[in-house]
Amino acid sequence: MTRASDTARDSARAEARASEGGVVGGGRRLAVGLSKDGLPGWLDPVVHAVATVQPRQLSRFLPPEDGAGRQSAVLVLFGEGERGPELLLMERASSLRSHAGQPSFPGGALDPEDGDPQGDGPLRAALREAEEETGLDPAGVQLFGVLPKLYIPVSGFVVSPVLGWWREPTPVGVVDPNETARVFTVPVADLTDPANRATTVHPSGHRGPAFLVESALVWGFTAGIIDRLLHFAGWERTWDREKQVPLDWRS
Repeated sequence: MTRASDTARDSARAEARASEGGVVGGGRRLAVGLSKDGLPGWLDPVVHAVATVQPRQLSRFLPPEDGAGRQSAVLVLFGEGERGPELLLMERASSLRSHAGQPSFPGGALDPEDGDPQGDGPLRAALREAEEETGLDPAGVQLFGVLPKLYIPVSGFVVSPVLGWWREPTPVGVVDPNETARVFTVPVADLTDPANRATTVHPSGHRGPAFLVESALVWGFTAGIIDRLLHFAGWERTWDREKQVPLDWRS
C-alpha cells in the first residue's frame, strides 16, 4: 500500500484534489458502487470468500476498538491476461522513507473528498489511488466486494481491501517515480505454484507468507491478503511452509 513519504506533499495533493471538487483524471468524478453482475465464472470462489470470511480469519491485527488509526484502502484488482487470471501489483520506490522497494497493492489513505470511511469512501479512495499510482482508468474497473477492515500496527493504517474486476483493461505504468518503481501483473497460476511460495522470518521473530514472483518478494500485508484469498477461494496448493526467506531490520 502506498504511503506518503512526506506529510507536506500528502497534504498538498489532498488540497489540490479538494479544490477540484473530488474529481480525477481530467475532471471525471469517480462514481462508485459494488456489483457482481457479469463477473467471469472463475471469480465465483473469490466472491463467495469475500461474502463469508470473518476478520479473524484474515489477520490477528484488527482495527483498534477506540477508533484510532488512519483510514485507508487498497485495490485488489483481478484481470485476465495471456496466462489467465492475474493480479495488479506495484513496487514502492526505493527512496521512500517507509517500506521502500516493497511490492504492494495500489492504495493509500482516504482523503476528505473520498467520503464516509464507513460508507463508499474506501471504494473511491482505492480507485483514486490506483489511478494516481498506476494510471489505470477507473471506468474500466468493476468493484464487487470489500473485505473486513484490517490493521497495520507499524504504520497505524486501518485498511479496507477493495476487490475489483478489470473489466476493460487500460495501459498502466509508473506515474510518479518518486513513489512507484514499477507496476506489474502476476498470474494467479504463479501465486499458487508451490515453487514460488515461502515463509518470511523477520529478526523480531514474526513469520508470514511470501511469494517470489516477477523478480520480487511479495510479503507483509499484501502477501497476507493474497494468501488468505487463495486459501478461502480454494485455489491454494500444498506448499513447503518450512522454506524460509530472512528479512532484515530495515524491512
